[in-house]
Amino acid sequence: MDILDTDAYDRRQRRNMSCALFLSLLPFFASTGLYFYLWTPESKPSIIFAAVKSAPILLLAAVVLSWNGCQSVLGVVGGLLFSAVGDWCLIWSEHFLHGMGAFAASHLLYSLAFLSSRYATYSSSSWTRILSLILLLIGGTFYFHLYPFLQKAPDSDIVTPAVGAYIFLIVFMGALAIRTRRFATLMGSLVFMVSDMSLAVQVFNAAKIAHGQYFVMGTYYLAQLLIAVGDIRASENKEDFGKWKRS
Repeated sequence: MDILDTDAYDRRQRRNMSCALFLSLLPFFASTGLYFYLWTPESKPSIIFAAVKSAPILLLAAVVLSWNGCQSVLGVVGGLLFSAVGDWCLIWSEHFLHGMGAFAASHLLYSLAFLSSRYATYSSSSWTRILSLILLLIGGTFYFHLYPFLQKAPDSDIVTPAVGAYIFLIVFMGALAIRTRRFATLMGSLVFMVSDMSLAVQVFNAAKIAHGQYFVMGTYYLAQLLIAVGDIRASENKEDFGKWKRS
């Protein structure tokens, strides 16, 4: 098999894998559509609604697990499972701190995944350091803006430092996503930041966003989808690199 035949074969393989990945994601798209179809501003907290809300994330976890196996359990799969727990908790406002804790664990596991050998590592360049610094400034500025509203919360002595630690974790995850130089991974992390910040300003009455819940959940599901696809692609590229080395 010459170089041209090998290249054509690789293209067919990538195309077939992309089609297979899309088909495996159809349950996620269907469950996401079901959530937006059922949700209304008047929706009351319930176990059924919590299940509908967390179902897309659990389906994403199943997809990543089926493609990557157990190597992603202490990474993106674990992060998705903690995210599903967070989704469940946030249905009830009195469990907001529990939900934030679950999402904090999720960001830690995503960070571990981005540091793993499945993601190609690159030496820090000037632009990655600049982008990481920009993320840090955005996170710090956002916390400074949110701080007066956090102080008005009933349990401000707990919420104020907890939100600060959470912002640091998601900024740290975003900085590690930049380091991977993978488009889906990077965009997923950045969209996750946008979703969480949008949720925070609404929860603590720092700003009003038109159709805020739709925006928060739309960006949230998109972020999780991109992170999941990025993790699957990272494993595929790692295997391709290993085959290239052995050839």
